[in-house]
Amino acid sequence: MKTKLLIVVVLMLFSCQKEWNKELSDDTSAISVKDVEYKVLDSEFLNVDELWKPFEKYWEDFTEVDYNRLKPLILEQNIPTLQIRISKGKLTYEQLTLFYLYRIKKFDRLNELSLNSVIALNPNVVEEAKKADLTQFEVAPHPIFGMPILLKDNINAAGMPTTAGAIALVNNNTEDAFIVKQLKANGALILGKTNLSEWAYFFCGECPSGYSAVGGQTLNPYGRMVMDTGGSSSGSGVAAAANFAVGTVGSETSGSILSPASQNSVVGLKPTVGFLSRTGIVPISSTLDTPGPITRNVVDNAILFDAMKGYDDQDTLSFNTDDFTLFNDDFTTNKLERVGVFKELLKDSLYRNAVEILKQNGTTIVEIDEVEVKLNGFMTLLNLDMRNDLPIYLKNNADKTVAISSVQEVIEFNKKDSVLTMPYGQALFYGIVNDKTSDADFEQIKDSLHIKGKQFFDIPMNQQNLDAILSINNYHAGRAAVAKYPAITVPMGYTKEGKPKGLTFISNKGEKNLLNWADGYEHLSKERKRPENYN
Repeated sequence: MKTKLLIVVVLMLFSCQKEWNKELSDDTSAISVKDVEYKVLDSEFLNVDELWKPFEKYWEDFTEVDYNRLKPLILEQNIPTLQIRISKGKLTYEQLTLFYLYRIKKFDRLNELSLNSVIALNPNVVEEAKKADLTQFEVAPHPIFGMPILLKDNINAAGMPTTAGAIALVNNNTEDAFIVKQLKANGALILGKTNLSEWAYFFCGECPSGYSAVGGQTLNPYGRMVMDTGGSSSGSGVAAAANFAVGTVGSETSGSILSPASQNSVVGLKPTVGFLSRTGIVPISSTLDTPGPITRNVVDNAILFDAMKGYDDQDTLSFNTDDFTLFNDDFTTNKLERVGVFKELLKDSLYRNAVEILKQNGTTIVEIDEVEVKLNGFMTLLNLDMRNDLPIYLKNNADKTVAISSVQEVIEFNKKDSVLTMPYGQALFYGIVNDKTSDADFEQIKDSLHIKGKQFFDIPMNQQNLDAILSINNYHAGRAAVAKYPAITVPMGYTKEGKPKGLTFISNKGEKNLLNWADGYEHLSKERKRPENYN
């Protein structure tokens, strides 16, 4: 006999352009808005009234009283806790969805606390949540079932345009990306889309992270107008931090998950390239791109990550991930045994404290020097990949009515109204079309970068028998990118100015170990604090 959904979830143990322009050695978190003058704050394109029009009918029955009543049941709670509360009748999927919609409306646009993190909403999501409440199961579904998720707006999702933040793509109405199909198959609710650094931060040159012509300027809830959001998954990091969804999905080429996750005191996983499909995602680089989860805690990160997996025969780098399953190991049985820490980074007091926490729990700490590698040709790799890959996306995965078919045509489109479409210019797009590197040299550059990236991590890991290497924020994201190694960042505290920082684990031993080690550190440190003005 079918029974009403009862989910018992075990608690599992589980950018960017400025970095590229500095030989991938610097961290974008060092940049504050004082270093960049905002030319545009609120979007001059997005119609906020139209954004909320599909939901007006719900506000008579869902008020501030309902929002405040539900707040202690939902705010900062992880997926296992939410599912248990739903199974016990304390909460419904419809209420959960309306709570997040109400909260986005309350905080995200056109007020003194606005963050500009959400760029589109799924007009059908409340009705989809109602259906989830009526669903009966013989076997408990995936833990992601009924959980409202926000997607970075370079990820195709039916019912909402996929713009990559660019006005040239505002009519790009598509079918679901592969990972979105996987999320829906597992029962996730697609709540909407998040703002991003336009064209995934490979467009405008010297511009602030988190800006797009469609979505305006994303702002950091820990220091609105003071602290950088990180990029390019800026909206995904901010929306996760501000509790606008259960979790969000970002994408990374080099630091674009690690940067905004660490800047906004949330957990961001950059998977091994090929673990998650890239089909239906507006590209920079088919060599390096990957989507990945951004959440407030590690257990949710693992659940969201698992819900997106699956082999995609349309993605040339996709591989079988059937052996990755949710698990219930704990940190005492699958502990980080030996970890490398960079001597230079020990000057950072938060990093030192994080290292000491692991040391006190029995992890052997090995101080290491950085292996000297120069990632010559990195910009060329991105230039030629995007020049080749964007037309493929536009041909195979974009709306057939989209009038552009190449980077050059985007450049020409933007010239028609430069104030609206490119207030910071489009210097990196000019770099793409002007790159004269031959195909033979391009292949050599890719091979060389991959070897050097692996050397950066493999030499100390092999010499010292290390499980992982610890970094800060996205400091070594470029090396992890070309090595194609996974990385995860976890909140490790705040500077005296209140600026968040993340402890970043990088390893060649796979996502399961990274999630496990990150979960162990998270439970030992308990460093995340929600932004105080968004309670």
